[in-house]
Amino acid sequence: MSETHAEPLNVPAEFPPLRHAPRGFGRAVALSSRIGTFALVELQKLRHDRTELFTRAVQPALWMLIFGTTFSRLHSIPTGSLPYLDFLAPGVIAQSALFIAILYGIQLIWDRDAGILNKLLVTPTPRAALITGKCFAVGVRSVAQVLIIVVLSLLMGVHLTMNPLKLLGAVLAVVLGASFFACLSMSIAGLVTKRDRLMGIGQAITMPLFFASNALYPIDLMPGWLRVISHVNPLSYEVDALRGLLIGAADHPWLDMGVLVVAAIVGIVCASALLGRLVR
Repeated sequence: MSETHAEPLNVPAEFPPLRHAPRGFGRAVALSSRIGTFALVELQKLRHDRTELFTRAVQPALWMLIFGTTFSRLHSIPTGSLPYLDFLAPGVIAQSALFIAILYGIQLIWDRDAGILNKLLVTPTPRAALITGKCFAVGVRSVAQVLIIVVLSLLMGVHLTMNPLKLLGAVLAVVLGASFFACLSMSIAGLVTKRDRLMGIGQAITMPLFFASNALYPIDLMPGWLRVISHVNPLSYEVDALRGLLIGAADHPWLDMGVLVVAAIVGIVCASALLGRLVR
């Protein structure tokens, strides 16, 4: 099998130096500028293959078209007065973002092999800024793909809200969820340092994360041991937040958002701490 090569990137030759160690607001502005620069560098990759968004949306679309319509007719999963397609749509939206983010650590390994990561790490920018920029980029990618699933859901008759504030909250939930799973992938990349190992681990944990959440069925239907896993699975909180915001089927979507914020912060800290292992 031929070796996969990293795509060429237009990496800025020089980042603005942090002169005289700006403090307070000035430091925050400088750090935000660097995070935005890192995010833009990552988003440039979409220009090389825009069809990636559509090809990666195929599998989530099949879940809606095949699994969703079939189980809606079977009525085998009790969801109360909520139609099963309405129940499933937020879960598939979260799954779509998960599938993008969980192998994102491969990008770090490609950057290392291309010599880009070494150049980025020698800048005075904190590693957390680099990781945060990559998280923002993968969040934008996830939202772009999720829009395809949202349009498909509307065509299938799913009753999604059109409230702009709730839609904005749903976008934030997707970005936070994708950020956590991207950080999980980048943390694993820092531990295993090899592309094939990361792909194997990523593929091994993707479906357990999905099935051990409330994406396909209510938590009340799970056995006791699976409920425990579901309650510590960030994907469950992302799905619950999306259900509350998009279809009004959750009691505390903003509490779920708080959990996602904490998970994303913890993920950024862990990924930043393990980033240096890739270049040793």
